[in-house]
Amino acid sequence: MFWASNLLKLADGGWFPLLIGAAVLMLMLTWRDGRDILSAKRNEEALDLQGFLEAVFLAPPARVEGTAVFLTSDKGIVPNAMLHNLKHNKVLHRQNLFVNVQNHEVPRIPDHQRIHLVSLGHDCWQVVIHYGFKDDPNVPMALAQLDAQGCKVEPMTTSYFLSRDSIVPTVGGGMAQWREKLFAQMHLNASSAADFLNLPSNSVVELGSKIEI
Repeated sequence: MFWASNLLKLADGGWFPLLIGAAVLMLMLTWRDGRDILSAKRNEEALDLQGFLEAVFLAPPARVEGTAVFLTSDKGIVPNAMLHNLKHNKVLHRQNLFVNVQNHEVPRIPDHQRIHLVSLGHDCWQVVIHYGFKDDPNVPMALAQLDAQGCKVEPMTTSYFLSRDSIVPTVGGGMAQWREKLFAQMHLNASSAADFLNLPSNSVVELGSKIEI
């Protein structure tokens, strides 16, 4: 009854807040659907991390000193940044961490439950960092806890590798083309993962790739 009574005000300006609400809803749905399509595209091309490392170390590339931290959106998957680094630089760091940040629907995660470490062999490690929705993500601070688990991370010799995807809208994709173009622009303007995770700006390396949706 309340909704029906307010319909009488549509002609006198009541349409304006409805228009604003519809625009915001369209943006939110476009972002959600675009992220789902992007995730599906990544999974189609994903390589298993353990199997990939076993193949790489059959004829390993040159190893350079220092630690490489590869941020991954999915645990156990080869990050695109690592593939591009091997393709273009043809080197592998002495120590490699594959870090997956997981957010949970609890306010805070205790420090003793913050980080989980699994050895992959050849000085490669799978690292999962847990945060609650009231925690401030800080990857370098979390990685400092690894010293007690036998994996030493020296801040001055550590580089953080991130994948920077460039979205390419295509005809006949998962959404209308105008929505794909809108999502591409939203993705371009989204906050950097390096800023969100408090990574030191002078130690971040971003390697880009194009993904068609």
